[in-house]
Amino acid sequence: MIDQSRFGRVSVIGLGYVGLPTAAVLAVQGIDVHGVDIDPAIVETIGKGGCHIAEPGLAATVRAGVASGRLGAGPTPLPADAFLIAVPTPIDADKHADLRFVEAACRSIAPVLRCGNLVILESTSPVGTTEKMTALLASLRRDLTFPLTDPEVSDVLVAYCPERIMPGRTLLELAQNPRTVGGLDMASTRRAIALYRVFCRGRLSAATSRAAELSKLAENAFRDVNIAFANELSMLCEVLGVDVHEVIAAANRHPRVDILQPGPGVGGHCIPVDSWFIVEASPDHARLIRTGREVNDRKTARVHEQIRAAAGAFESPRIAFLGLTYKPDVDDLRESPALGIVRRCADDGLGELMVVEPNLRMLPEALREARVRKVTLDTALASADVVIVLVAHSAFRSLSAGNLTGKMIIDTVGMLRDG
Repeated sequence: MIDQSRFGRVSVIGLGYVGLPTAAVLAVQGIDVHGVDIDPAIVETIGKGGCHIAEPGLAATVRAGVASGRLGAGPTPLPADAFLIAVPTPIDADKHADLRFVEAACRSIAPVLRCGNLVILESTSPVGTTEKMTALLASLRRDLTFPLTDPEVSDVLVAYCPERIMPGRTLLELAQNPRTVGGLDMASTRRAIALYRVFCRGRLSAATSRAAELSKLAENAFRDVNIAFANELSMLCEVLGVDVHEVIAAANRHPRVDILQPGPGVGGHCIPVDSWFIVEASPDHARLIRTGREVNDRKTARVHEQIRAAAGAFESPRIAFLGLTYKPDVDDLRESPALGIVRRCADDGLGELMVVEPNLRMLPEALREARVRKVTLDTALASADVVIVLVAHSAFRSLSAGNLTGKMIIDTVGMLRDG
């Protein structure tokens, strides 16, 4: 049994798709948690026991944490025993890592750090980021010692532990999935494992910080490259006049073959970004990873080309896009290829554009300003000349090609082939 008094308070920096669930599960396990976010609306919502993220079970968990008095939120960190950083790590226009949010998080916690603290970075990051973060903290707090600067005795312990969660299953996977804990020294690793053991039943494996950082990037690059194979195969099948889904089904009957399904590209907060972190680190040794990333981007561009061609068959085309989020049955638009495709079509002025997205209350502002309308599925099917299936939401499962007689169809996810 973990002595939870060892963590009287944990401060979670960043209350997004990773930080908020982690803060909430810690709170319901009896840990006092102070969440920090720079968005006043998020802080206010959580302070009232609300939840700004649509995720099964999360609203109830946040509500319970706040009601117990264990979970609170504010714009700045408070003194704590452990600080868990879960902020965005995007790429810039040159496909290089943008670590400004990690740096800002470090600067925010530096004034309240004290001897005995633990700092954990969860944000998916390039190899060496944990060390850079530690060097920054050490420069800001010269009165404290940190791993690497004083490896014998460190006042503040530091570790890296990437998340492994999937939207739609976040709370379940936070509790059950194994995790890799990479401390800058063994004391940091042991302390971080003790914190995660409060709520994580999965295996907690020790590693160096660099191995932990690269393992997270490798996991997502592996998925990116395998999706790229399916997407490249789909574009090849288009040229050859062959049904890619029939090809994949046949190939997967081989006992040692498991080809994934193609789509309009790759989205989410990790996969479209993380491969570039590896490429940036050593371009000459990441050629396959770079090619996979470029293939997936090319698939999104190819879908856009198909839509332009279909729209050209009509004088004033009415185009319906089914799905906008990056994966089925979530409200998450981060790096969504579907969103990118609709934006390109809006920029082209292709015609009357409609979106059916049952998981969003309203469309993003940029689409609304471009006069893209959010409509019901019935409205879309009744009025559209061209129907584009971009996301395999469960709300669309009743559709078949028979529902779309007389319309031009572009099915990027293979939902209609059995209809």
